[in-house]
Amino acid sequence: MAFTLNFITWSVAPEIFSLGSFSVRWYGVLLALGFFLAYLTLSNVFKTEKLSQQLLDKLSIWCIVWTVVGLRLGHFLFYEPQFLIQHPLQVLLPFDAQWNFVGYQGLASHGAVIALILFLTYFARKHKMNALWLLDRLCVVIPIAAAMVRLGNLMNHEIVGSITEVSWAFNFMHGGYGVADTLRHPAQLYESIVYFLLYIFMLIYYFKIRKGNIPAGRTVGILLTVIFTARFFIEFVKEVQIDSEVGMTLNIGQWLSIPFVIIGLGFLIYSYIHKNNIPHYVEPKTSSK
Repeated sequence: MAFTLNFITWSVAPEIFSLGSFSVRWYGVLLALGFFLAYLTLSNVFKTEKLSQQLLDKLSIWCIVWTVVGLRLGHFLFYEPQFLIQHPLQVLLPFDAQWNFVGYQGLASHGAVIALILFLTYFARKHKMNALWLLDRLCVVIPIAAAMVRLGNLMNHEIVGSITEVSWAFNFMHGGYGVADTLRHPAQLYESIVYFLLYIFMLIYYFKIRKGNIPAGRTVGILLTVIFTARFFIEFVKEVQIDSEVGMTLNIGQWLSIPFVIIGLGFLIYSYIHKNNIPHYVEPKTSSK
């Protein structure tokens, strides 16, 4: 049977509802859902490792905080540094200059990765953990949060793909894209599918294949290599994010992805060379009084 779909009219409103200047958007709901699903997965990881709920909650709360900070700072450091200098409070707070609630408009995944790596390295040192042990466990759960973020971008009609004639093209009806000659690649959906598949693989790899016994750096290497290789190639079918990217052979997102791919491959090579290096963490027992 021939595949005859011409295009998909994507007319879902980004807002679920609004009260005055305050609005609840699909992006925020999906971002929160991504964090929640990542938390549930990490909870199962901690049960497998026989670690406490207290440690799980402390780690999860700070991971969410530093993910949001990294997402936000990363966008303005890499894409709009001048705005960061001129309006530092608006970068960190979800309000405009008139204190109207506008949410967080402008997030960069590269910034979130850097912030998480720095925080987790600090957290591991503070709790006398092997840093790669901790990073490997977090990398099992991160893909589901990344997938939900890209679905949020789809609902927000943002980070759209370039103009195309493929039969599954989307006609984005919000954000200024909804005209007849702008059928576009659903680039957000491409990324989300990759991340969902990576999440499923990570679950099978950790719980079924390795059963919690991961060579140091293995899932870190898999996550960085897969996510940023996918990001590099999908960027070729994305619309430019800022005007300065027009005419660039590789855009900012691609240049930022290259070092992460190299680092990911480095972790993978290390994990296979030292395949018997399988660190574990035994949580210290707290004395009861």
